[in-house]
Amino acid sequence: MSEASESLEAFAARLGHRFAQPALLEQALTHRSAADPKRSQLDSNERLEFLGDRVLALLMVEWLNERFPLEREGDMGKRLASLVARDALAKVAEALGLRGMLRVPESEGRAGLRERANVLADAVEALLGAIYLDGGLPPARALVRREWEQMMGADPRPPVSAKSRLQEYTLGRAMGLPEYRLVSTSGPSHQPFFVVAVAAAGREAEGMGESKRAAEQAAAETWLAGLGRK
Repeated sequence: MSEASESLEAFAARLGHRFAQPALLEQALTHRSAADPKRSQLDSNERLEFLGDRVLALLMVEWLNERFPLEREGDMGKRLASLVARDALAKVAEALGLRGMLRVPESEGRAGLRERANVLADAVEALLGAIYLDGGLPPARALVRREWEQMMGADPRPPVSAKSRLQEYTLGRAMGLPEYRLVSTSGPSHQPFFVVAVAAAGREAEGMGESKRAAEQAAAETWLAGLGRK
């Protein structure tokens, strides 16, 4: 048995699932940058990530319905958004030791590709997609409920995003809706970096992130933080 296969088996053990099709695990750990261009990069984890995103949403909604039977749909939606957000997924990736398992070209590894939260988050979703294809919902459910348990019970109140808090602040004072504007985009297609500005109540603030949504949230956080300095 090679060192690589031993490492994959050890990682699978941390996931709590023994793969009948180990190739699925290998694919889930293969970033687009390390995939075969002759196969249109179909051996990357992107298709599994697409599937895993839906698997995660289904399992989370199922769990939320069990855990919070007296909450309305809107409040459960806030919890869902927080639990499947990039940062939450990146935390799970770190807990699983996923970073060191990702297959990326050596040059991309040196450039810090494995450190990017969106890359780690996508890989977690790909893992869930691979586990679902290999063993169905039960092993995927077991992983989700184990790794998200602390986050699920962290706050008895539904979380509210920075964008929602900013909107509530401005609308509650008849200041209108905040307006978001893309300032700049940089980096290669698989490692984009966004700067977004938000204008509200005569004041503007900027935020940065690895997606437009993350940059918008960061801009809203910066705007709200400015309230304390007025």
